[in-house]
Amino acid sequence: MTDLLIRDARLVPVQPGDTAPDGPVDVLLHDGRVVDVRPGFARPDGVEEVEADGRWLLPGLWDQHVHLGQWTLASQRVDASAVGSVAEAVSLVAERVAAVPGRPVITWGHRPGGWGGECSVADLDEVSGVTPVVLIAGDGHHAWLNSAALAALGLPARDGVVRENEWFAAYDRLTRLGDDAGTSPAAYRTVLDAAAALGVVGLVDYEFVGSVDDWVERWRQGCDPLRVRVATYADGLEDVIAQRRRTGDPLSDDGRLTMGPLKIISDGSLNTRTAWCCEPYADGALLEHPAGAANLTESELTALLARAHMSGLEVATHAIGDAAVTAALDAYAATGARGSVEHAQLVARGDVRRMAGLGIRASVQPGHLLDDRDLTELIWPGRSERSFAFRWMLDDGVRLCFGSDAPVSPLDPWLAVAAAVRRTADERPAWHPEQALTTREALAASVDGQPMVGVGSPADVVLLDDDPLTAPRPH
Repeated sequence: MTDLLIRDARLVPVQPGDTAPDGPVDVLLHDGRVVDVRPGFARPDGVEEVEADGRWLLPGLWDQHVHLGQWTLASQRVDASAVGSVAEAVSLVAERVAAVPGRPVITWGHRPGGWGGECSVADLDEVSGVTPVVLIAGDGHHAWLNSAALAALGLPARDGVVRENEWFAAYDRLTRLGDDAGTSPAAYRTVLDAAAALGVVGLVDYEFVGSVDDWVERWRQGCDPLRVRVATYADGLEDVIAQRRRTGDPLSDDGRLTMGPLKIISDGSLNTRTAWCCEPYADGALLEHPAGAANLTESELTALLARAHMSGLEVATHAIGDAAVTAALDAYAATGARGSVEHAQLVARGDVRRMAGLGIRASVQPGHLLDDRDLTELIWPGRSERSFAFRWMLDDGVRLCFGSDAPVSPLDPWLAVAAAVRRTADERPAWHPEQALTTREALAASVDGQPMVGVGSPADVVLLDDDPLTAPRPH
């Protein structure tokens, strides 16, 4: 670790109780820690010096929820985020098949929740023939495949989409279609460097393809510019336990690659209409599960949490619908497990208070509210005041941790901060401004719990041209 002296930096207060000095200070970094903070001291021999010239210094930013392999692949997949109907999607596929005959078409990002039409395999077959086609939804919870792709991935024939657990199980078979070139160490390093350029110093990787050992090897091959916490899923849990890996244990010699939590996907998503809710969707009469559904039974969920907890692992439980959040908190309470509820997109106020009482973190993705605003009003009518309820969470004492869920939203912590503060992405007024955070509160949720830079802080710091409390999204 390189020792460094940062001259004339303005400290940014982020946590409650932080009070910044009136003027610039010098900050000395040594052996991975901040060891001195005061104005105008002499540079120690052999220490590199950086002149901040009054720029702003704050703790490094974290993305607490990334699917890094999928984020690296995103640039190689066809962007379908602008597609607005079944007809537009079919037209996009027809264009790609004609442009590159015989090459599989794999897209990412379409959001059919508000289209009003059914995604039919027959429609894709008509324009694609024997060319495999996979349209992965922007929430990652379902995909629309043609017959050739269904056969190539070993999935039964059907005329609808592949959802939830069936899709997750089939996902890693996309390599059969040549969809793995974007997961090389070089590709990972590129996206990690891009994240570092945004001020990101660490992330939690919830990639659902591969294993913890894959990350250990990737680290050895130079994918090491950031701190990384590596999650496991249920199918890898016993291997992790057999290797006696506990949350926080180092996986690299320098200790910056560490074991993360067990990740559980307990329900679905809003866009796929599979998030498990206490009330039916507006069009629930047309759905197999009118209010969405759990991906695990109560006993299965509880058993997984108990197994992880007794083995020294925290748990990150994906729960988007309010019924799923309730079930997750029931399981945490029953087992004593520690960790987070991931997403917590629709919540009851009482469950927010329970979350605080149990000490469970809310790992949330503010960028999603920009994408889900209109769909929420359409298919969760009368419930939007309980969606992305960040103010409730903070006021009730829940620890907020921001992430992106990349590639569902871009790996960009400044987008998350802006979304949490402004709660709009266009000229419309803020969506439920009563749930908005201040910029300082949003930054506090983005720095992995760190206070203002001070003696003893990790030497993971970010230097900005502008004061982030007044200009939260730098250019």
